[in-house]
Amino acid sequence: MLLDLPLILETRRNHALEHATLHMLAQTHPAPLAGHSNPTGFFILGDVTAEDLRLATDEARTRLNAGESGLAIHPGCGTNLATTVGLAGTFAWLPLRGRKSTLGRLAILPLALLFAALGFALARQLGPSLQQHITTEADLGNLQIVDIRFIRKGVHRVITK
Repeated sequence: MLLDLPLILETRRNHALEHATLHMLAQTHPAPLAGHSNPTGFFILGDVTAEDLRLATDEARTRLNAGESGLAIHPGCGTNLATTVGLAGTFAWLPLRGRKSTLGRLAILPLALLFAALGFALARQLGPSLQQHITTEADLGNLQIVDIRFIRKGVHRVITK
């Protein structure tokens, strides 16, 4: 399966560990945090120490390996944002397509807004489902945390293998 190809699977596993790490950090760090995953690890963006990040990644890995797969899903994930923008925009466009005049578009605008709201509502369910089945993999396999590096203020790199 395409999602199980080496670089893709490694990214999905790191994405799951990134989300679980963000869940752990949120318990002790109220400031906004973000992350970005790739096949060799992930970045954590925000005000956190390397030691706190080490503790959070270790706990996240342990809990994912213990079966807490829900930690791989995060409400702030870009998958949710992309799904919301994509569905709401596409749904809003549907009633507007084919309208030649500005007046015709304005007349149908309330329907377009209703369609956008429907797309938004559907995306609230679809985004987490896409995370669960496509963009993350909660089964970390033999994924190991190799190193945590301070890059610059507010940026750390978690390296995995």
